[in-house]
Amino acid sequence: MRAKLQAKGTKSAKRVLKRQRRKESRKATETNHVISKRIVTEAERTGRGIGMENLAGIRDRARLRKPQRVALHSWAFAQLGRFVEYKARRAGVPVLFVDPACTSRMCAECGHTDKRNRVSQARFRCRSCGVVAHADRNASRNIRDRAWLLWRCGAESHAPAPA
Repeated sequence: MRAKLQAKGTKSAKRVLKRQRRKESRKATETNHVISKRIVTEAERTGRGIGMENLAGIRDRARLRKPQRVALHSWAFAQLGRFVEYKARRAGVPVLFVDPACTSRMCAECGHTDKRNRVSQARFRCRSCGVVAHADRNASRNIRDRAWLLWRCGAESHAPAPA
């Protein structure tokens, strides 16, 4: 629908596009608020911190096919990070942002990193130790381990407890 309206180029089409953009923006913001609230509430309930990937500059680094670019460029990950940060600050939950390099390619069990470890979008299989896991679960364990290491080394939380 968007492509059709953009091709039309009339004043009316531009108005409809603007209205649609605002509607999509409100929906994404609301979704990010809901997700961030659930993350912070769970961390507060369990007495744990939050580790997230620092995705600053990902749009410049990532090289994707055209259909994937739309998903990446419309993804409001920075907004989600800000929402988690401010809600965690209110709740007194520590938040650490870690380097995202190779989190999805590294084995959470043995630490072996290889591009071929990531068999598919959803499947991870270590070429070294043979561990088979869901790719996102494996990556989340790597993020957790990096955040824990940063915390133990004395890194400051991005969302310090209120004074």
